[in-house]
Amino acid sequence: MENGMNESQVGLNKNGTHAIIPSPVVSEVQHKSVLNSLMSGALAGAVAKTAVAPLDRTKIIFQVSSNRFSAKEAYKLIYRTYLNDGFFSLWRGNSATMVRVIPYAAIQFCAHEQYKKLLGEHYGFQGNALTPIPRLVAGSLAGTTATMITYPLDLVRARMAVTPKEMYSNIMHVFVRMSREEGLKTLYRGFAPTILGVIPYAGISFFTYESLKKMHAEKSGRTQPYTFERLIFGACAGLLGQSASYPLDVVRRRMQTAGVTGHTYSSILGTMREVVAEEGVIRGLFKGLSMNWVKGPVAVGISFTTFDLTQILLKKLQRSSSIQR
Repeated sequence: MENGMNESQVGLNKNGTHAIIPSPVVSEVQHKSVLNSLMSGALAGAVAKTAVAPLDRTKIIFQVSSNRFSAKEAYKLIYRTYLNDGFFSLWRGNSATMVRVIPYAAIQFCAHEQYKKLLGEHYGFQGNALTPIPRLVAGSLAGTTATMITYPLDLVRARMAVTPKEMYSNIMHVFVRMSREEGLKTLYRGFAPTILGVIPYAGISFFTYESLKKMHAEKSGRTQPYTFERLIFGACAGLLGQSASYPLDVVRRRMQTAGVTGHTYSSILGTMREVVAEEGVIRGLFKGLSMNWVKGPVAVGISFTTFDLTQILLKKLQRSSSIQR
């Protein structure tokens, strides 16, 4: 170590033993890495969700109603909404989605990078070199962390998606009215099925995407896939992740919107029983899944690809900036 400028420094603990003190340079690099992940994740979430917002809104409306789902009926709903309320009504609730998805995606992607590092250090691997189980765990932990922090915003988005604009004028109006009329605990209604759903969804999504990139690098010899390859990897990740957790997605939407649909769903199993009794297993618990097979892969593909490309761009900008200095 020369001058202690580019390496960690050796110092003394309170008990007089030697300790490693991280250098300012290492700390700055770590901070930049976290900031890059947050910014890239925020942009990835915003771009992906905005791209599929009309399909997402349509899916939620079917999920919380007893109407039978089909591609034809979904098209009719989208077209009626367009005729009655105008083109931009298809994005109703997207402002609430952005308020939720930007911090959610930022936290999720950043947490995933950090969990990969922690697990890599624990098991003696580096980042993408993680074995399958730690890779799956890193994704699940990232999704759980982001969900716990941003859940009330997801509930608000669901409420705005299924109600006319006269009922809730803006995001704050939803919070105030729900708190006053239904109680503060309502802001976490449907939290249990959401967490149970996000564990396999986030775990499988991140696991699949990271695994496909790793396999591609081993087969092709290229460390960086092309953009269209990233989109395909992300689409596969979204398809598998959302299919695995979809029934719980239906349950959480039913519980989140119970206050405005006239139902009272008290538990996950109770909600499942009621949905199955009214509509059957496939038509009830998997309602809208075919739309998710279109929307999900597109959204997840765009999200992962945007994150990766933004990360690469930010790192290039930082390198060129440091060279100029």
